[in-house]
Amino acid sequence: MSDTNSRPALPDHLAGNPRSPHHVAECFEYPIGIRLNGKERTDVEEYCISEGWVKIPSPKALDRFGQPMLITLKGTVEAFYIDA
Repeated sequence: MSDTNSRPALPDHLAGNPRSPHHVAECFEYPIGIRLNGKERTDVEEYCISEGWVKIPSPKALDRFGQPMLITLKGTVEAFYIDA
């Protein structure tokens, strides 16, 4: 249980894409869980707790760079570390 103290605090806005200015690599050293409106999501690419949204990849649509288009879902967002 001593490793919980060494985990960095999860920021208000976090992105999984390393090219994003909201990407914090230290947070991804541990598994992160996201809960939207009380339901746990495993497909979240980016979230913002204060604005209440998450972005998930579209199953088929791609942008001009070949990356999946992101769909915004709104609601109550909770971010937490998953205990292994």
